[in-house]
Amino acid sequence: MSLAIKNPRPKKCKVATCRASFVPTKSFQTWCSPDCAVVIVRAKQASERKSFEQRERREIKVRKEKLKSRADHLKETQTVFNEWIRLRDSGLPCVSCGRHHEGQYHAGHYRTVAASPELRFEPLNVHKQCAPCNNHKSGDIVNYRINLVHRIGAEKVDWIEGPHEPQRYAIEQLKEIKAHYRALIRELKERESA
Repeated sequence: MSLAIKNPRPKKCKVATCRASFVPTKSFQTWCSPDCAVVIVRAKQASERKSFEQRERREIKVRKEKLKSRADHLKETQTVFNEWIRLRDSGLPCVSCGRHHEGQYHAGHYRTVAASPELRFEPLNVHKQCAPCNNHKSGDIVNYRINLVHRIGAEKVDWIEGPHEPQRYAIEQLKEIKAHYRALIRELKERESA
């Protein structure tokens, strides 16, 4: 019994710029010349390096996330919430002075975070406010209340001014709130671009 040795069939070089036809000397050979082999090896190394760097970035992100304190999560959540408030009220004037201007706008709390931390993420308590009113006039609270009654009604303003259960947000709650308002921001931006 004699075993017939098969002649290898011609292949096309895997290098995109070459694509020459060649007869491989080994079954796994995908290149036509040593130069093409170097190109393939370098491309594979670059791909592995990129994959390694992406894995490293993910691991660093996970480690940073674990190191975040409750205060860090609170600050991030507040930033996302404030962005949503400014987007929600983008067509409205400042809640205190009623002006439209080119300056910076804040998410101004009617009941301050220091006075009522439980209303920190309550949308009825926070509205777009110009920087001069928020920073230099301490929220211009008298005009804020007058305009707030016009916007949301006296009954809701009374509710905001009433007593509330103290609230201490856990990290998981803050993550949920942040995710919720990020989704709302995406929704608003999609509606604006449509």
